[in-house]
Amino acid sequence: MAHEHHHHHDHLHLNGYSGDINKAFIIGIALNLLFVLVETGAGIYYDSMALVSDAGHNFVDVVSLLLALLSLKMSKIKKRDKLTYGYRKTTILASLINSVILFVAIGIIIKETIERFFNPVPVEGGAIVVVAAIGLVINSVTAYLFLKDKEKDINVKAAYLHLVADALVSLGVVISGLVIMFTGWYIIDTVISIIIVIVIFMSTWSLFKDSFNLTIDGVPRGIDINKIVECITSVEGVSEVHHIHVWALSTTENALTAHIVINDNLDMDKVAQLKNKIKQKLLDCGIHHSTLEFEIYKENCKDLKKH
Repeated sequence: MAHEHHHHHDHLHLNGYSGDINKAFIIGIALNLLFVLVETGAGIYYDSMALVSDAGHNFVDVVSLLLALLSLKMSKIKKRDKLTYGYRKTTILASLINSVILFVAIGIIIKETIERFFNPVPVEGGAIVVVAAIGLVINSVTAYLFLKDKEKDINVKAAYLHLVADALVSLGVVISGLVIMFTGWYIIDTVISIIIVIVIFMSTWSLFKDSFNLTIDGVPRGIDINKIVECITSVEGVSEVHHIHVWALSTTENALTAHIVINDNLDMDKVAQLKNKIKQKLLDCGIHHSTLEFEIYKENCKDLKKH
């Protein structure tokens, strides 16, 4: 029996981003925090539930950006004796916490929206248009900062999706303000608030599912176990593969362990070559860290007996 370990650390969160991702986070946090203060003040002053609920969502996004930035910083901390993988998994924990916080925010907005639905009050349409238009610009600019890196990390993708959703929501609030200005239909403010809740819930549910799946060491999105098996068994010299486990080390790195059944006439040099071929195949399949155990049919492996 041979145990081969392959450690390929794809430092995507260290140097794989285009430009300075830390700067993008800092700019995004500063702009959105400033806008939250302006929008909250305007919403309270003009008694607009749409502005207040949107400000609440934007504040949650500020918290989300802070958590994501903190987790990326922690993921760079070197591993220790008690934490052999370091703090890389904090990136997954951050995305899960973000989704839970968003669900809490949704509950608060729903409560306020229901109260406002049964007790609609006049709001200043012109003020809503101006404030929401500012939000539309800020969210669009901030989202653009994460555009190039959104497929490289679930936290960056979450930040991008939330900011895009915010931009769309701000556009909706602008429309509601215009409707109020020209028709006096004040209930549209509450209707837009309901739409905001639906948009937030849809994006949050997707984030929650992905984050929870990674937290419990489920197979990461985009990884197909059947394709992994095909990749490994396509290598000449491999007879079979079983006892496969795939999980996420962080939001950018995946790991695998597997038992590889090989021909019993292979010498160690050929096994080493075989190992290199397999790990390259796995890298192409999105596996950055692999631990392979080589076996022959003569060995007494319980999983092998099942086959």
